[in-house]
Amino acid sequence: MRALIFSATLLGMALSGPGSTGERMGSDARAPTLSGAPPLVIAHRGASGYRPEHTLEAYRLAIEMGADFIEPDLVSTHDGQLVARHEPNITATTDVASRPEFADRRRMRVIDGIEETGWFAVDFTLAELRTLRAVQPRPGRSREFDGQFGIPTLNEIIDLARTEGARRGRTVGIYPETKHPTWHCEQGLPLEPALLRSLREAGWTQRSAPVFIQSFESGNLQWLRARTSVRLVQLLDSTGQTDAGNVLPARAWKPQAHCALYGKGRLPQDFSAAESFREISRYADAVGPWKRMLIPSRLNRVGAAANESGADDATRPAIDTAAEPNRSTLPPTDFVKLAHAAGLAVHPWTFRNEPQYLASNYAQDPKREYLAFYALGVDALFSDFPDTAVAAR
Repeated sequence: MRALIFSATLLGMALSGPGSTGERMGSDARAPTLSGAPPLVIAHRGASGYRPEHTLEAYRLAIEMGADFIEPDLVSTHDGQLVARHEPNITATTDVASRPEFADRRRMRVIDGIEETGWFAVDFTLAELRTLRAVQPRPGRSREFDGQFGIPTLNEIIDLARTEGARRGRTVGIYPETKHPTWHCEQGLPLEPALLRSLREAGWTQRSAPVFIQSFESGNLQWLRARTSVRLVQLLDSTGQTDAGNVLPARAWKPQAHCALYGKGRLPQDFSAAESFREISRYADAVGPWKRMLIPSRLNRVGAAANESGADDATRPAIDTAAEPNRSTLPPTDFVKLAHAAGLAVHPWTFRNEPQYLASNYAQDPKREYLAFYALGVDALFSDFPDTAVAAR
């Protein structure tokens, strides 16, 4: 009963205004999470709302802000070293395009069925990548730190988490994502063996280790399940929503070549069915869904009023149907309930402060969004702005 009261109170605060839930909770309050502990804050690519993503400086700032975990996306270099970049294509996140010595490395590659042109980490040695500098890839965010920070390796990120955690007297975990694991395997550069080697060297091999390994693919997670006890997270993607708020399935793609390292794992698509969660629970400890699988949003029909008033196409307001300020949230789905019933924790992504990512009924206040999801009992969430996520918690 206490958990139900706590959940209802959080939801009320989400609708009425922001504030720290910690200030309102009694010391004996139990969160509506799977374990009853407060939800974890995962710094998405570090404190990427404030610093260029996937840099030691972004991770360090996230730890200072109180993040429980820092998230490195892992890609491989030509010499098999794991580094933190959001994608194998490093064009948007580094200054490589302005470096004449690497002009001849620009090329087209097909990654998971999509043609991309640019510069790719697999075409550079670690020593070459270390000469590049990170830049802010997201429009509208400060570029004042462009060119100041380098590209870190996984081992450097592990050292940072351990050192900064010890200095603050608390555990700081890492939450690595294996990016395009089948594609990397096709290049002869599988990510997982190197990842497990680094975790062994750190002594992080047990379920109790401060580690979550995540992937949008299921084949490599099932391969990992047979070789490690650390917690695994099945990420769940989507291609968007309809105007009415129905979440669309993830894009299907066919590998260019069979990679013998992984099985032919295939994800379920119906997340209104309990069996889908039970299937994932056979190899994973948590699911990482797009947040709209938990709280959908529908288009605000502002265009309908124009039609009713006789406006023609030339004067009808233009609507970006994907932009959250043009949408309002719908009642929550049963996603969290079904996942928890299967023993799976729920870690939705991605939470951002900017108004373009906030549904209209949050009134441009990101704390209202956090409170709505905390009220559902999410066990963790990914945020570009970990300070806001911590403050709302």
